[in-house]
Amino acid sequence: MSAAGSLPPDLPTSHRESEASPAPSPESNTAGRTINNDRGRIFPCENCGADMEFHIGQQTLVCRFCQHSVDIQTTSDDSATEKDYAEALKRIRQQRQAAQTEQHSADDNWTKAEKHHQELRCESCGGNVEFYGTLTSTHCPYCGVPIQLEKAHRNEPNRIPVDGLIPFRVEKNTAQNQLAAWVRSRWFAPNSFLKDGVSGRFNGVYLAYFTYDSLTWTAWSGQRGDVYTVSVGTGNNRRTETRVRWSSVSGEFQRFFDNIPVLANSGMNREFIQALEPWPLHQVVPFQQQYLAGLLARTYDIELDAGFREARARMDAMIAEDVRGRIGGDRQSISSIQTQLNAVTFRHLLLPVWLMAYRFHGKTYQIFINAATGEVQGQRPYSVWKITFTSLLALIATAFLIYWIMQA
Repeated sequence: MSAAGSLPPDLPTSHRESEASPAPSPESNTAGRTINNDRGRIFPCENCGADMEFHIGQQTLVCRFCQHSVDIQTTSDDSATEKDYAEALKRIRQQRQAAQTEQHSADDNWTKAEKHHQELRCESCGGNVEFYGTLTSTHCPYCGVPIQLEKAHRNEPNRIPVDGLIPFRVEKNTAQNQLAAWVRSRWFAPNSFLKDGVSGRFNGVYLAYFTYDSLTWTAWSGQRGDVYTVSVGTGNNRRTETRVRWSSVSGEFQRFFDNIPVLANSGMNREFIQALEPWPLHQVVPFQQQYLAGLLARTYDIELDAGFREARARMDAMIAEDVRGRIGGDRQSISSIQTQLNAVTFRHLLLPVWLMAYRFHGKTYQIFINAATGEVQGQRPYSVWKITFTSLLALIATAFLIYWIMQA
C-alpha cells in the first residue's frame, strides 16, 4: 500500500510532527508510547525523537541516530515463574466456550480473519504496516521504523501471555562468523560451496515456546538378557554358540522433568529448531517489549495442550531409556511402562533465533542460529562425487581387510 506523505527514510524522526509522549500504559508496563488507539507501540528517543532499537551488545535500547541509550525497564514485581498447566487449560477452555456462545458465526469468522491480518499506520511516514499470521514485531517497510502490536503478547483475549524471554546475546557479525565456521566444517559439501560460503540476509526473530515441567512416577516391567557362550558338538563339529539368558525384572522410579522446550510456531523445520538445544534458560528475564524493538517476533499458533503432547512424547522417550538402563544386562525387552504425571507446570517464552535463507545452484536452503549460544543448524548441499568416492574407499578398505583375515 502507498505511504502517503512519506519522509525520506534517512531523516531522524524528530522531523515528524511533534507530539508529547504519554506515560507508559499500565497494561503493558513498558517504555515507549502507544499509537493507533493503543493498538501499536514504538520507542522514540527522548533525546532526538528518532526510533530506538534493542542493542544486542549493550543489552539496552539505543537510538539509531544520536546513540542515546536507555536501560531496559524492569520492576521488582516482574517474574517468569511456572504456571499450573491444568488450571490454565481449564481457564482457556472456559473462555473460548464463553466467546463462542456470545458471538454469531459471521462475527466469529470475521474475528478469525482479523487475527491473521492487522494493519497499523506508521506515524513516521504515514505508510501502512501489515502484520500477517503470528507476526507481532516488525519494521515499517517504507521508513524502517520498528513497530509492534501492543497487546499481542500480554492482553490478547483468550490467549496465554508471555512470561519471559531470553534476549538476543549473539550479535549479527558473530552469527556470520559462526555460520562461516559451520560451512567450512561441511566436508561432504561441494567445493564451490566451501569456497564461496553462504550469503543472505539475517533476520532476528523471537520464536514462541512453551516449556513444561513435571514430576513423574513410573512403574515398569521387562526382560533382562544376559549373553553367554557355550561349546557344542564334538571333533570337527565342535563350535561356540552365543546364547541369551532371559530373566524377568520390574521396578519403579521417580523423575523430575525441568523445562522441556516445545516450539509453539508452525511452518518451521522442527528437526533443525530442536537441534538448537539446549537453551540457556537460566538467562530468561521477565517479558518487556523493549527487548523486541527492531527485531521480529511471533506469537504462538500451536496451542498449550498440543505443545504438551509433544513434550509428553519426549518425556516418554527419555523414560523408556531410563527403563532400559534399569533393566540392565546385554539386551533389554520392555513389557510395560506406566507413567503418572504430577505437578505439571509451564511457561510461555520467547527465544531468539537468527534465520537466513540462501540459494545454491537454484535451490533454497534455510539456516537457523541459536542467538543465545551461537549453535548453527540448517540445510546444506551435498557433493555426490565426494560421497561416491568415500563409499568406494570404504568398500576397498573392507575388501582388503577381509582378504588379510583370510590370508592370516
